[in-house]
Amino acid sequence: MNTVDTPYGPLKVSGPVERFPDGGLRSCTPAGPTVFATACGPLLAQHSTDDLRRRTVQPVSFHPTGLLRALPLEQPTAIETPAGPMSAELVTFHPDGSLCRVFPLNGKLSGLWSQEDEGGLARPATLDTPMGRISARLIGVRFDPTGALLSLTLWPGETLEAPTPVGPLLARVGVSFRPDGSLRSLEPAGPQRVPTPVGDIQAYDLDAVGISGDLNSLGFAPDGRVERVSTNLTQVAASGPKGERRLFAPELRESLCGDSESEPVPLRLEFGENEVRLRTRADAPWTVLDLSEWTLRSEPCLLQFALPLGRLRCPG
Repeated sequence: MNTVDTPYGPLKVSGPVERFPDGGLRSCTPAGPTVFATACGPLLAQHSTDDLRRRTVQPVSFHPTGLLRALPLEQPTAIETPAGPMSAELVTFHPDGSLCRVFPLNGKLSGLWSQEDEGGLARPATLDTPMGRISARLIGVRFDPTGALLSLTLWPGETLEAPTPVGPLLARVGVSFRPDGSLRSLEPAGPQRVPTPVGDIQAYDLDAVGISGDLNSLGFAPDGRVERVSTNLTQVAASGPKGERRLFAPELRESLCGDSESEPVPLRLEFGENEVRLRTRADAPWTVLDLSEWTLRSEPCLLQFALPLGRLRCPG
């Protein structure tokens, strides 16, 4: 057992101690009960384990300033956040010490503990958000240093009705906001028609995963216009100044399930002041078309009829 010095006082640690190149403390594992004074009040760091969810003690990490970066908690702890009270098993902080993220659960998934097991412990949190008071099971929430709510990440299967510049939409995975409270992005829970400079698009991304609600496939500009959208159900036909014709559509790839079937890769579009950027694969370059030279129109994509949505995901 060793002792390291921190801005919070001497800390008894076990195992390796990680340091920044200048020698400052980057991370360490508490050897016993340790309470840290934080923006959320005194918090007890994780120092023990169990047989299923938390089989190792997760390290405490620090910013180069010496202040806490991430603090796993010994047990679910009620903390006050700018959006309201939450139960937390992991909290992170900005370099100035202000609250950054809150995670109600922090179990480690394994062959003995599944996502379904962890989700069974999730309880709805009731928070005040820029879109009103919500109650939902959350993987995590994020705040900026001033306390403004920046994003909500939802548990798989959880949805929220979100007011948007194009009308109310049902969201899954996540919703994000700007510091002024305006809607930045959301992940549509199902195909939802939204207006764009190339016509209506059926916004829906089959590839969306619930790791973080910070950046979602349907994005809005500060003035409320759609500035980013992904779709598995719409294609875009383009006519150029010299009679060129191009078609941008969701492509097919071998199913990630490894069952020799195919599934569509979403078409991604971004809208600038006078241009459209299109990409048919994540590893493909963007195609940029000037709207003063090209005429674009949206059309239904026939892949949706060949591959029903219900068949496009691996079984759980």
